[in-house]
Amino acid sequence: MAKPVLVIMAAGMGSRYGGLKQIDPVGPQGQIILDYSVYDAYRAGFERVVFIIRPELEQAFEHAIGCKARRLMQADYAYQTLDRLPAGLHAPAGREKPLGTAHAVWCAKALTGGAPIAVINADDFYGADAFQQVYDYLKDAQDDDKYRYCMVGYRVENTLTANGTVSRGVCTVDENGLLAGIVERTAIARAEDGRIFYQADGGVPAGEIAAGTPVSLNLWGFTPSFMDALDDGLRRFFDQSLPGNPMKGEYYLPSAVDELIRAGRATARVLTTSARWFGVTYREDKPAVISAIAEMTARGDYPQDL
Repeated sequence: MAKPVLVIMAAGMGSRYGGLKQIDPVGPQGQIILDYSVYDAYRAGFERVVFIIRPELEQAFEHAIGCKARRLMQADYAYQTLDRLPAGLHAPAGREKPLGTAHAVWCAKALTGGAPIAVINADDFYGADAFQQVYDYLKDAQDDDKYRYCMVGYRVENTLTANGTVSRGVCTVDENGLLAGIVERTAIARAEDGRIFYQADGGVPAGEIAAGTPVSLNLWGFTPSFMDALDDGLRRFFDQSLPGNPMKGEYYLPSAVDELIRAGRATARVLTTSARWFGVTYREDKPAVISAIAEMTARGDYPQDL
């Protein structure tokens, strides 16, 4: 079986900052979060990475990230654009917004070559343990009567920022440690009394999320079957969901997995971690991320000159 490949969703990278080159460094020698993800993945056993990017960012991305990644592993680029779709599908006329994280992963189909894949966001710090867990799962994973996937689950309270809301896939886990369901909440924050809420979203009313609830940070592990499943999922999304919101509707990765689980076609083992998430969702998050990485560097978790 082919060795697991790391797939990094970076097509939206820099959108909050106005461009890739303006993403702030967080490490002691100018490293960005993605440098740490590549390093942790390499230590876990990954030998190849596919970055999903916008075509116009390739030169800047290669200069800032790709050339460094190649010191450790093979690096390739896949492009998320509205014209890259399963045969016969076409983005709605006038659409400019990307079609979502599930579509982003599908855009790497041709490059992953039937290998199992681990999928992450570009701007989240996941921690070394998470990469080791997902690699160890994928290197032996095989489908049987169902697709056998996995995800790393973080405690919701360890994934918040004080500077705004975050989007998370809120998970339900069964007695066997498998994902029973996942619902994307696009605006989660901590209230003044310490409780955690998600805000109303369209026709969905606001609600509370209990501390300890596992959430997805889009760190998934998939056997090769997932890419073909995304073909079918994208067709259903275009047929059933996108017509209701043609300019802004998105096909989220957690929704694609949830659909397969509810149909009885797949399972997803939840690999739990107590690690705290770090990410620069907002520019104001930067000091906390710098402090955390400085502490880990001082502890010897990462080299100063990573």
